[in-house]
Amino acid sequence: MDQKADKSNLIEGATGPFEVVIGMEVHAQVTSNAKLFSGASTEFGGEPNSHVSLVDAAMPGMLPVINERCIAQAIRTGLGLKAKINLNSIFDRKNYFYPDLPQGYQISQYKSPIVGEGEVVVDLLSGERVTVGIERLHLEQDAGKSLHDQHPLHSYVDLNRSGVALMEIVSKPDLRSSEQARAYVSKVRTILRYLGTCDGNMDEGSLRADVNVSVRKPGAPLGTRCEIKNVNSIRFIGQAIEYEARRQIEIIEDGGSIVQETRLFDSKTGETRSMRSKEEAHDYRYFPDPDLLPLELTQAYVAALAEDLPELPDAKRARFIADYGLSPYDADVLVAERESADYFEKVAQARDAKQAANWVVNELFGRLNKEGRNILDCPVSADQLGSILDLIKKGTISGKIAKDVFDIVWSEGGEPVMIVEARGLTQVTDMGEIEQAVDQVIAANPDKAEQAKAKPTLAGWFVGQVMKATGGKASPQAVNELVKKKLGIE
Repeated sequence: MDQKADKSNLIEGATGPFEVVIGMEVHAQVTSNAKLFSGASTEFGGEPNSHVSLVDAAMPGMLPVINERCIAQAIRTGLGLKAKINLNSIFDRKNYFYPDLPQGYQISQYKSPIVGEGEVVVDLLSGERVTVGIERLHLEQDAGKSLHDQHPLHSYVDLNRSGVALMEIVSKPDLRSSEQARAYVSKVRTILRYLGTCDGNMDEGSLRADVNVSVRKPGAPLGTRCEIKNVNSIRFIGQAIEYEARRQIEIIEDGGSIVQETRLFDSKTGETRSMRSKEEAHDYRYFPDPDLLPLELTQAYVAALAEDLPELPDAKRARFIADYGLSPYDADVLVAERESADYFEKVAQARDAKQAANWVVNELFGRLNKEGRNILDCPVSADQLGSILDLIKKGTISGKIAKDVFDIVWSEGGEPVMIVEARGLTQVTDMGEIEQAVDQVIAANPDKAEQAKAKPTLAGWFVGQVMKATGGKASPQAVNELVKKKLGIE
């Protein structure tokens, strides 16, 4: 369904605003130990041509044998995309010739894919939610890889990826900005990782996208699209769309017309460049693969797979907001990775969920991002962080000391309770001791004390000085109450 043009997404050209229309084809490598039609390994990083069976190399007489694991993974992904599962589908031959395609054709799906229409709900930073239609998901073989930098005169071919199962997830042209496109790919990646159907490692080529971009005047028919092939970074997807939209607008405003073609994105220059004219379906001469029977599924088989699905990001987000009282922003951050959501729930168990979310989102994730680490490589366990929160609740340590304890656990390890005891970090709650510190600070700053009586907000400065004088160990609440009492600004 065509969307009404949103003014915030329009791009200003010399002749007025233009709307960019984007469709995505996400290629996701299926998580499976074996390839789609052979038993060869799918492990990343092997020596060139070390994971190649006779089927992958297209030796004469070799017949494909379908991998049921890949079929199940495609169905589970379709269910995660709220899509229709087609009980009858067909594998086709897509014919084209390239050095890294040993068969001279790719086994893919054309008119009868395994998964039909679905949808993905995308949450933007503005709080806006955009529903993106899924046109289809089909299974296909990956090609090999041509290596052009191994020899000055020759190119080499590595067939390790040849025959690896890919899910091609094709969206409808429902995206209207580079921000929406980036958010969409991030969301699809999150869903795949929750399901365990693709590891989503874009730097290893497990997830990449072809980006279809066209521009038009608001309300006008769809323009001619160009396809940007194999973009392997969410950041690059945004850059490619921004450049390509501007390029097309300039051509149209100069009186030219857009040629439908396939383009590549150069991450070094931030530009797209022409690769070849865009092929149409008839150029590939599709026909049903004669070596493979139609794929026929039962509703019971699909239902069994559906029962085994994990809680997916949208459901988890809604539960975090409803049950834990989290803000949509915190919920979005926490559910972005399944491991992060699990970590948070362990910390929040029988504790103040909002406080737990604050520590996980701000302190923990902030530190992880700063050091370029992820939740799986986190030196502070959920139990350790939960113990720190327990010490705050009991009044054993202040919030400031809690951050110091967190730093110690991060750098050195150890149990927070033992660290607090061994290092004498227990919060000072003795009112006599706190009162003495307050009196000393006020006596040392008589001018400010007088000013505070006229300007009560200055009490905060005195609280800060007392906390500093006590090494952050004093109870902030007790200090605040005593300062106001002593200054007479209750």
